[in-house]
Amino acid sequence: MESIHNVKQKFSIVGNDYALHRALEKAIQVAPTDISVLVLGESGVGKEFIPKIIHQFSCRKHHSYIAVNCGAIPEGTIDSELFGHEKGSFTGATSMRKGYFEVVNGGTIFLDEVGELPLTTQVRLLRVLETGEFMKVGSSEIQKTNIRIVAATNLNMVESIQKGKFREDLYYRLNTVQINVPPLRFRKNDIKLLFKKFSNDFAEKYHMPPVKLTEEAFKYLENYPWPGNIRQLKNLTEQVSVVEKKRDISIEKLKEYLPENIPSLSISSSNNEQFFHDFSNERDFIYKVLFDMRKNLNNLKNLTFQLIKSQNNANNNFLEENQQLMEKVFGNMINTSNNPVKSIMEDSIFRLEHSSKSSENDDLDYEEIEEDATNKKEPNTFSLQKKEIEFIQKALKKNNGKRRKTARELGISERTLYRKIKQYGL
Repeated sequence: MESIHNVKQKFSIVGNDYALHRALEKAIQVAPTDISVLVLGESGVGKEFIPKIIHQFSCRKHHSYIAVNCGAIPEGTIDSELFGHEKGSFTGATSMRKGYFEVVNGGTIFLDEVGELPLTTQVRLLRVLETGEFMKVGSSEIQKTNIRIVAATNLNMVESIQKGKFREDLYYRLNTVQINVPPLRFRKNDIKLLFKKFSNDFAEKYHMPPVKLTEEAFKYLENYPWPGNIRQLKNLTEQVSVVEKKRDISIEKLKEYLPENIPSLSISSSNNEQFFHDFSNERDFIYKVLFDMRKNLNNLKNLTFQLIKSQNNANNNFLEENQQLMEKVFGNMINTSNNPVKSIMEDSIFRLEHSSKSSENDDLDYEEIEEDATNKKEPNTFSLQKKEIEFIQKALKKNNGKRRKTARELGISERTLYRKIKQYGL
């Protein structure tokens, strides 16, 4: 799976906020599937990046991708835009026209501002989601389409359903997976990074030095409510870059563009504002707790390793006498079915020595550890390597040379097994 760092680089996404990373992580995770996704967030937060990421890392990436702003299409023509129409189906329909769902067949369609769809169009969209079928305006012929739908809105969907403006059944069909993009006012630590990026971008665009803010001015930016979110910050940076002759901007000058007493703009409290403030969203809170638990577990294993190592130095029989304890602590990190006790302990100690050096890295890659083990220059390397060769040979013989079964029995990936077979000339 693609890393968040690589995705941020590829799509020029700036920020280290937890909620932003969680949104990107969800997008990467659901991309290989075909389930529909609903992206929630205020206007100007950058929701349009999520469907692009999903499409790019899906099996549909070689097919078409199209973004449709449902709020910008007049109610009288939106059915024609989405589903197409037949010649003469209404006044002005001088020829047959294909709709987006026909044109993008096999690809991904992003329905931005989906909450603005008329109820009649919502019925048609529900049918596409449930059966993959639609009919052109003025036609009785059923057509099939195979598309992935990603929708986005800045509205409070629960309120829209209660007011009868949005169908509840369509909401649940779209909301198979929900991705929340945080507002800028909850990403205070990212504001400085974003301003510097926009400043450098506009300096390059307009061939001038980038503007710089004083520390006081940056503090003012961080505490500003940002009703227009990232879009507002970008526009502000461009305005200051073009208008101001001096490149060093003080807080007094900045307040001319961002007054302290701004009018009461309606900042949308849609969907998940409280979540971004205190992680009250249940699922994301659970994820955060699990991440913390994983860190604590790694620390506990490292501590256990240090205790075992010190005891073993004092008593050479300690490892053999405490085999059950080792298996409970290290779980399936090792394959205990075929290994003698001493080999198990040596393997465990080696792995824990490696993991203790990388305790700050949450995503421990055991394949990399195995690869490093073959290059580790220590007195017992040869004996461990010899045992490893013997285990692989026995497992291959037992499974009649079938590598997939052999890899599963050894508790390693097929890729690692192929590498070791090639390395040892088996």
